[in-house]
Amino acid sequence: MIRDYTNVAANERTFLAWVRTGVAVIALGFVIERFNLFLLTVAGVLAENAVGLRIHRFDTPAGRHAGEALIGVGVMLIVISTIRFIHTARLLSRDEPYTARATSGSLYFLALLLLAVAAFSAYLAIV
Repeated sequence: MIRDYTNVAANERTFLAWVRTGVAVIALGFVIERFNLFLLTVAGVLAENAVGLRIHRFDTPAGRHAGEALIGVGVMLIVISTIRFIHTARLLSRDEPYTARATSGSLYFLALLLLAVAAFSAYLAIV
């Protein structure tokens, strides 16, 4: 029988939830990237010169690279969640108590990520 099975199972469920989130973000990145290629193809068919027909919001560098950025963020989510899963599993297997120092680091990283997403969203809203 696994000691503290409820904590180990909660750690695994949390890890799988983050992996699902990472896969969903990667899939959204692929959808945006393919939709951007579709729009550029349609622009090429409708206009003699694809550069001549400007597509609003997707003609900016942010629009062209948003899909790639989301794919990168999804991969980072999966890597970070794997590291956290292994770290938490090691902490759960120890007998001595531990402090929540790593949680404050995670909160700082989350705040930084939220600020980056807010700045990117504001940029896309203005453009």
